[in-house]
Amino acid sequence: MALSNTIKKMEAMLMDLAMDLRKASEKGNKAASQRVRTGTIKFAKLAKQYRKESVAADRKGGKKRKAKKTSRKKVTKKKATRKKAPARKKKAAQRRRRR
Repeated sequence: MALSNTIKKMEAMLMDLAMDLRKASEKGNKAASQRVRTGTIKFAKLAKQYRKESVAADRKGGKKRKAKKTSRKKVTKKKATRKKAPARKKKAAQRRRRR
């Protein structure tokens, strides 16, 4: 389906939905409420189709831009160093106290 046909269908569907929405809200028409609910589902599908066609049309007709690459420095994590000396001193001091 061409993009122009999709746009025409979307416009027509929106007009129908707006009319049914007015009937549902002002008059409390239950059938119109049901038509609005089902119509919004159909409109969502048509909107997805429009997005696909629109992106495809932009790719065909428009210039493609290349993304700029940014250089990033690698960050290395430093390992935490353990302080073993004070723990040994404490244990040695405790041993001496026990004797």
